[in-house]
Amino acid sequence: MNYLLDTHTFIWFINGEEELSSLARKTIEHKDANNFISIASLWEIAIKLSIGKLKLRTPFAAIPEQIAKNGFQILPITFEDTLKLSTLPFHHRDPFDRLIIAQSMTNQLTIISTDELFPDYGIITIW
Repeated sequence: MNYLLDTHTFIWFINGEEELSSLARKTIEHKDANNFISIASLWEIAIKLSIGKLKLRTPFAAIPEQIAKNGFQILPITFEDTLKLSTLPFHHRDPFDRLIIAQSMTNQLTIISTDELFPDYGIITIW
């Protein structure tokens, strides 16, 4: 199965946080899981670190190592993603989340997230 980790899911996973549900952790760690991290999440993390809204246990420069170590793949932003984004209703206002939603749709990915607004877009989420 193919999964897209929401930004908080990725952070909680690499930080070993208890907020990550057992189902989310099992899904991410399943041997048949193909896990993706949106480049939008990395952008969001960089911004939040730079303005002091986020702390990581791992230095930001070590994120590529964490991604590789866990067998994750970075999902680039494509024109198709932005085209889908341009047609989304505004159930959700966060630009990073909206892009993750669009990427989920264009790439047929299930999102691993606690965000309660994601299902309003008709996408499958796991938590």
